[in-house]
Amino acid sequence: MNTFILNNLSTIDIARFQAMPAEKLAARIREIRKDMGSRLLILGHHYQQDEVIALSDLQGDSYRLAALASSHEECRAIAFCGVHFMAETADILANRPERLDARGGERVQVILPDLSAGCSLADMADIDQVEECWEQLAEAIDVEDLLPITYVNSAANLKAFCGRHGGIVCTSANARAALDWAFARKSRVLFFPDQHLGRNTAKAMGIPLAQMPLWTPGADELGGNSTAAIKNARVLLWRGHCSVHEIFRPQHIEQFRRKYPGIRVIVHPECSMDVVDAADEFGSTGKIIEAVRAAPPGAIWAIGTEMHLVNRLKQEHPEQQIFFLSPVSCMCSTMYRIDLPHLCWSLENLVAGNPLNVIRVDPETSRWALVALQRMLEVK
Repeated sequence: MNTFILNNLSTIDIARFQAMPAEKLAARIREIRKDMGSRLLILGHHYQQDEVIALSDLQGDSYRLAALASSHEECRAIAFCGVHFMAETADILANRPERLDARGGERVQVILPDLSAGCSLADMADIDQVEECWEQLAEAIDVEDLLPITYVNSAANLKAFCGRHGGIVCTSANARAALDWAFARKSRVLFFPDQHLGRNTAKAMGIPLAQMPLWTPGADELGGNSTAAIKNARVLLWRGHCSVHEIFRPQHIEQFRRKYPGIRVIVHPECSMDVVDAADEFGSTGKIIEAVRAAPPGAIWAIGTEMHLVNRLKQEHPEQQIFFLSPVSCMCSTMYRIDLPHLCWSLENLVAGNPLNVIRVDPETSRWALVALQRMLEVK
């Protein structure tokens, strides 16, 4: 275990807040924000519910929120409306040594309003599996010429693994830049945990699929690959995926094109390769938002990413026609766990001196994860 979750037993009961109307919860959250001022920072990931986003101080995708957490100087508490790995990253960046020194050793408390807000993609790779993979690879190739890259959707100890081995963290916004950075230093990359982001990004760089074998954790030998395949590899992909982005299919794109001639299809790179190939564009959450904002009135879009974001774009751009790419509604269910009752409950406990769900990464893990995260923030 590399993350401590700090709780005080003398707490205000969550049931009180679950029974409150949304208007009362929102009013109390606004009151706490006003009272704490710049000492409190509420960060909201784009996949959050609208009522949570409306009460957040800053919004963004994983990359933007990581950068914001690293640069904000006045706050002493962060309520992270996202998922567990994001709160870990905020703790590492907000409490890095130079920031602690500037605050006289005072830590920024990073709170995750609901501890059940995790990430199934992040859970598809754990430190024991990655270390075993590295050991097996060392028997087939020279791992001194191998650089690990972890997607930001991963636990802090995997980020620390990358830091110790000369690697880097990436987001969907800078995955290509991270691969360029890696190939300037080594000839091979181990990319985890999302296979689709790695494959789509590397393919766009001209790397053949034959040089991107898929590593299956727990397989009997070399992740289910031959020694020849490993030796021929440039990008070793991990068998992991995002359940939200797995729902999109090429036939969904075909159906929209038949019904709406001239429609533009844009998808997230966590979608499968056949979906990305069939789309007009692919890119990070930030890129999707920018593409819609830059489009003229009357533009028609089918967007393959999380439903809350697509619905928000619909509301913000009534001059365009915007559709969710799949006929099946799908949201990030773990993001959805952060709601107004949990946000208000966690903030009430904070101001009462009983901070709950404080995410703190242990110093050794934090030290090495910070190395890889700083590289992520520098590579654009």
